[in-house]
Amino acid sequence: MTSCSERLELLETDLKATPIRICTYHDLPFAIFRYPPKSEYEMRKEIDRISTRLKNDGKDVVPISLAKILWNSIEVNDGIEAIIDDEKRQGFLKTQNTINTYLTDSDFTPLPELLAKELSSLNPEKHVAFIVRAACLAPSIYPISQLMSQMQGKTEVPTVLFYPGCLEDVTGLKFMCMENRASFGNYRVKIY
Repeated sequence: MTSCSERLELLETDLKATPIRICTYHDLPFAIFRYPPKSEYEMRKEIDRISTRLKNDGKDVVPISLAKILWNSIEVNDGIEAIIDDEKRQGFLKTQNTINTYLTDSDFTPLPELLAKELSSLNPEKHVAFIVRAACLAPSIYPISQLMSQMQGKTEVPTVLFYPGCLEDVTGLKFMCMENRASFGNYRVKIY
């Protein structure tokens, strides 16, 4: 297994290539960069460094925070204070289910639509999107394993999801390395 720094180097090389080599399908221009959840803060520094190097190479990296999208969704739907009150009255699991509804139900603010909106102003020839802060969706706020397939056809912007998790076998990913989670595999998205 290659180290995190070796995989970052490979990702950077693939992002600097012409054409960019992170994906095979034009309607699914995504890749996943997996890192140990305990390395979140170091990974943020590495993302800043790789972003600077890519900018020096003529690529505009746009970070998209899933945490920011999550909090905006909560604010738009019921508001943060209402969610806090719900958690105090009904507990974490019920509140988690409510937020999951916000991010999955078309009557609210589905995450794929929110992410597509963030990507819509970007130019696929000029920009690279880095989706960060995915850990905010743990433990079960949103099934991150579904996000890539739900984004198919919604953007042409080269996008990398920075994924806190463990690798099982060749393409199996386990979100946040949680023991009680099944791993998921996606053969259409390159995993670094």
